[in-house]
Amino acid sequence: MERIPVCIRADDPISQVGVAGALRPRPEVQVLADTDMNQAEVALVVTGAVTDHSLRVLRSVSQSSGARLVMVTTDIDESDLVSVAERGVVGVVRRGEATPERLVTVIRSAAAGEGTVPPDLLGRLLDQVGRVQRQVLGPRGLTFSSLTEREAEVLRLVAEGLDTVEIATRLAYSPRTVKQVLHDIQNRFQLRNRCHAVAYAMRHGLI
Repeated sequence: MERIPVCIRADDPISQVGVAGALRPRPEVQVLADTDMNQAEVALVVTGAVTDHSLRVLRSVSQSSGARLVMVTTDIDESDLVSVAERGVVGVVRRGEATPERLVTVIRSAAAGEGTVPPDLLGRLLDQVGRVQRQVLGPRGLTFSSLTEREAEVLRLVAEGLDTVEIATRLAYSPRTVKQVLHDIQNRFQLRNRCHAVAYAMRHGLI
């Protein structure tokens, strides 16, 4: 079994030593020294709560190591989860659940590119996402995909091979409107042409 290189950054020396000591005997991971942080595949950030300071630490560790981030914290809610996800965190473990076995499981998931969140927190987050979509984005014709319904509709028809006039006829738009929609998409995502736009949208699951 190939060991996963892991670096640890904790708020205090006791937590640093404690987590490192718990993980060091495990055959699945290799605990790195601070000087070898740039070799880490996964970085474990141990903190009491999600604060401005801990968010700065996450950013710093991500920039200096390039590793996938796992956060161990005492207190976190769904709004905090959004904040840490924006900093690149792919795994969250509550301190009370941070047994060596649990940490290794989350580290292995992070190394495999998978996310891990406490189930109750995930449920509340999904509920919050649904509320934002229904109450904020939906009434404005927006979605979390970063495309409006109209933009997604136009790109789907481009993907089916329809030209500007055919799309305009199908959607009861003017050809000028269709061109403007495509132009807006290309500018927003810095895409070269409509083929590039369709490829980008399909690759990112937007259509």
